[in-house]
Amino acid sequence: MAEFQWPWQYNFPPFFTIQPNKDTQAKQLEAWCLLVLSYCRHRRQYSLDVTDAQDSPLFHNKKIDRKLPLDAVYTVLEELRKKGNIEWTDPKKRNRCLIMWRTPEEWGKIIYQWVTSNGMNNTVCTTYELVNGDDTTSQEFHGMESWLLTRALQTLQLERKAELMGSEGVKFF
Repeated sequence: MAEFQWPWQYNFPPFFTIQPNKDTQAKQLEAWCLLVLSYCRHRRQYSLDVTDAQDSPLFHNKKIDRKLPLDAVYTVLEELRKKGNIEWTDPKKRNRCLIMWRTPEEWGKIIYQWVTSNGMNNTVCTTYELVNGDDTTSQEFHGMESWLLTRALQTLQLERKAELMGSEGVKFF
């Protein structure tokens, strides 16, 4: 895996303090949201434990000895929730979230393009072979977690491009 490319802001100490000016803060939060999604995408990470994340390189730049405070981490994650990129596994506790660096609709389109380009329309396959099979190792959806795969396939089902067959199979049209 190639090394993650940090944005310039990551090495700018004020980036790790939520700015009081609303315009500056909006730009800062947008940059944090892009960073979180890019980082998770690069690592193929579909969930985030808030406590662990605060000590991870994502929110803690040891090179400049700066760490985003926990309340600021929640501010960034709440912004991502408003945009539809995360969901809390327990909205009351807010200690773990599911990350969607692509929406289920976007994933559905990517999967369906692969199905079509491989001549798999009108065939049935298991969800396991779809995300873990040898034929998909070069695909971005390879290794996708089952909760997100199910949501992506449900979007295809709504478009009448697929039919879920229980929790382990899917037929593509």
